[in-house]
Amino acid sequence: MKEAGCETFVSDCHVRAAVDLINHTWDPVVVSALRMGPTRRSVLLDRVAGASDKVLTESLRRLTARGLVARAPRGPGRDAAVYGLTALGASFADGPLAHLAEWAAENQDELSVTS
Repeated sequence: MKEAGCETFVSDCHVRAAVDLINHTWDPVVVSALRMGPTRRSVLLDRVAGASDKVLTESLRRLTARGLVARAPRGPGRDAAVYGLTALGASFADGPLAHLAEWAAENQDELSVTS
């Protein structure tokens, strides 16, 4: 296997590592919502319409563990912390994730599933 291209597409391929970042439905949405700047959880929950409180919590934990999001405590209480993108998270949000969203928008008609 060539390391740079993952020609054999083994389980540790770079493509799989990248896809894992968008594997959970709400994770890329949360990353995109944080592009607007650091914010409290309650504001983020409003920005990410359709996600439950539990789903947002799980997504923030995954993204924080992967180093894409940082949590900065601002005092006591559950909603006192502020969440924001790390440098790695910003590079993902402004790079591949933004390009993927642009591609999806350009190809929306072809990607639409009709019944």
